[in-house]
Amino acid sequence: MKHRLLLLLLFMFATFAAGWAQKDVAPSFTIKGVLLDSLTQEGEPYATIRITKKGVPDKAVKMAVTGANGKFQEKLNVPAGDYAISISSIGKAPVVKDFTLKPSTKIIDLGTLYSSEANNELKGVEVVAQKPLVKVDVDKIEYNIEDDPDSKSNSILEMLRKVPLVTVDGEDNVQVNGSSSFKIHVNGKPNNMMSNNPKEVLKSMPANTIKYIEVITSPGAKYDAEGVGGILNIVTVGGGFEGYTATFRGNVSNNGAGAGTYAMVKQGKMTISVNYNYDYNNSPRSYSDNYRENYEPGARDEKFLESQSSSKSKGNFQHGNLEASYEIDTLRLLTAAFGMYGGSNESDNNGNTVMYRTNHEDVAYRYRTDSRNKNSWYSINGNIDYQRTSRKNKQRMLTLSYKINTQPQTDNSKNVYLDIFPDEQKEELAERLRLENYHSDGKTNTMEQTFQVDYTTPIGKLHTIETGAKYIFRRNSSDNALYEAAGGSDNYAYNEDRSSEYRHLNHILSAYAGYTLKYKDFSFKPGIRYEQTIQRVKYIVGPGEDFHTNYSDWVPSVSLGMKIGKTQNLRAGYNMRIWRPGIWNLNPYFNNQDPMSISQGNPDLKSEKSHAFDIAYSNFSAKFNINVSLRHSFGNNGIERVSRLITNENGEIFDDNPEHMAPNGAMYSTYDNIGKNRDTGLSLYLNWNASPKTRIYVNGRGSYRDLKSEAQGLHNYGWNVSCHGGIQHTLPLKIRLSLNGGGSTPYISLQGKGSGYQYYSIGLNRSFLKDDRLTLNLYCNNIFEKYRTYNSHTKGDNFISKSSGKYPNRYVGFSIGYRIGELKASVKKAARSINNDDVKGGEGGGNAGGGGGQ
Repeated sequence: MKHRLLLLLLFMFATFAAGWAQKDVAPSFTIKGVLLDSLTQEGEPYATIRITKKGVPDKAVKMAVTGANGKFQEKLNVPAGDYAISISSIGKAPVVKDFTLKPSTKIIDLGTLYSSEANNELKGVEVVAQKPLVKVDVDKIEYNIEDDPDSKSNSILEMLRKVPLVTVDGEDNVQVNGSSSFKIHVNGKPNNMMSNNPKEVLKSMPANTIKYIEVITSPGAKYDAEGVGGILNIVTVGGGFEGYTATFRGNVSNNGAGAGTYAMVKQGKMTISVNYNYDYNNSPRSYSDNYRENYEPGARDEKFLESQSSSKSKGNFQHGNLEASYEIDTLRLLTAAFGMYGGSNESDNNGNTVMYRTNHEDVAYRYRTDSRNKNSWYSINGNIDYQRTSRKNKQRMLTLSYKINTQPQTDNSKNVYLDIFPDEQKEELAERLRLENYHSDGKTNTMEQTFQVDYTTPIGKLHTIETGAKYIFRRNSSDNALYEAAGGSDNYAYNEDRSSEYRHLNHILSAYAGYTLKYKDFSFKPGIRYEQTIQRVKYIVGPGEDFHTNYSDWVPSVSLGMKIGKTQNLRAGYNMRIWRPGIWNLNPYFNNQDPMSISQGNPDLKSEKSHAFDIAYSNFSAKFNINVSLRHSFGNNGIERVSRLITNENGEIFDDNPEHMAPNGAMYSTYDNIGKNRDTGLSLYLNWNASPKTRIYVNGRGSYRDLKSEAQGLHNYGWNVSCHGGIQHTLPLKIRLSLNGGGSTPYISLQGKGSGYQYYSIGLNRSFLKDDRLTLNLYCNNIFEKYRTYNSHTKGDNFISKSSGKYPNRYVGFSIGYRIGELKASVKKAARSINNDDVKGGEGGGNAGGGGGQ
């Protein structure tokens, strides 16, 4: 009986305890959502999930990771209440969101969360692991300049040698996808001056002001149809949440000195950043030698022309920009920017020209030249964007944009002819060869206004449609006044026949439609663009008839991408591009400042069209990066520079103007739509993080070019191979060492071949103070070579021309940078903005008349 009573008591106690325990069992909830990259809109795989009780952040109640597509769904056996979820991944800022668990709601859908790049620095921790420098999307490749130690001391031009699909030759000429016909954007907006003068501008800009560079290899329908090779988008440094930051830098080298500052402040809804840099350059004297042989000497017995010249220059370059954004509310964003790039240069040049007879011993004539030149080139631009996001769908947005840009350029020179031989033929030679002292005053300007509207909206979970329209009004002007001093006197008189004033108006209307399909790991982006161009050309001074011309283009494009596993991608695409001639190509000004080398634009040029197909494979992991890209492009009406030798004994007159006379033996160059080109190239980029302290990279390209002009009877073809590589290693005491080098075989042009080259550089970098606020850099390029020699040759039916140049090559310098404050917020930018990339740039360098490209 006692045993039964005891069993009954134990049963009642167990039942009561079970009931009590049942009351303590936490209810079961399910939390789900998806994490996407804010830029690529792709799922963020294997990010770390941490869920904590609100107010108790140190104790996690649940740890997990996102799936391969960024999605997550986790069960929580916890009491109802307030909680917080934090999702983090390498290189991204943590995503934090609060949520509440209620007994009445068992499933909590957090929807779509977005991750962004982490810009804040770790305090008190030495980070030695190498971060990936390259990211790949279906239509572009991104190189992280900010995380490359070489950016502390190098210019943007030097850093471009490391960027996949970009090559920089020994004369600092830049190519994208094997083409020099590309466009440059800054923070997603076109920059005309950079596109027209990339060599001049990019080698003057310090790379420490740049965050990353995008190589947009297959511009879609939303981009203007201009730019055969693609687009380089340079994104400047930004910051993170609240506060301020400012960085000051200074540098000195054997060629000059410079200083700059960058500052950003964020207060509430307003964010403002400002950046300004000034550099002074005093280059050593450079030298050049030119040789030309005339296969048809004519009756004058003048066959071999040889000339030597030297030049000494100094100048300055400055660039700055101010950007601001204001969040009116969570759905409306207003952004504005103002920027300026440019500089001025002074040079003195002297030369000696000799024409030999057929025996290459007797002198037919000779003379010396002494000249002074001053030029300036600037680009000033401003823009404002208004972006409206849908309340129901954050991916649906409307953007209204306005941009204004002006590019004033000047080129003033004075030239004197000395020691004309033989003396008894001095007057006859001066008249025949136009050896009259002169000075010229040249001005060009491009003023451009752009109005644009863009709309994008998702359709379901897989589809996105984007569309927009744009109107560009562009006014190119060129005013070249020439003053002559006849008979060697000091009295200069204006010569209207040798001067030119010219206006070129463009009205460009365009509309586009694009579609994007993203299904699991597959992306498909077709698009179509229509552009209508209305040109009005007016001659105010000089020969030429006013003319009007209109033409329209349909521009298709398509790109495909597919992820293979976590780190591998396959991409393929086709795009058609057009290339409108700029003012430098069109301007009929008869430039005979060098009487034996004359150039002139062609106002009858038409737009160049090009078609390109590409396929690429990439594998980007934390340890090893590889990108292989195969591209084939062709065009049938390429704008080519064509040179020919004047063989008429009495010279040749152009434009029915006696003043536009090229003497016998002179080289005359102009432009024409005569080129047929075929280019097949293979690009390879490798990056190996051999250890947490060592990085090794290789960036190379090989291509085969076939150039033909049936109208001129010209045909040239051949291979070109370039390779750049380097190693970065962190030595003891946190000293970073960089070794870089590379070279190229000669390049192929329609009428000849350029020069091969090689280079090398060494850099040391060390940071000091808390948070590495003070940075010191020591660097040198080609330390054992004061000069570098370049050779090229041009060949025609009746001549061959060879040139050789010696340019300053040794570069040794020191820079210092210091940062104050702390900021973790970037200037917000509208997701859609103006991109004008529709004009072919000139070949005149910094003092050339630009045609208003970027």
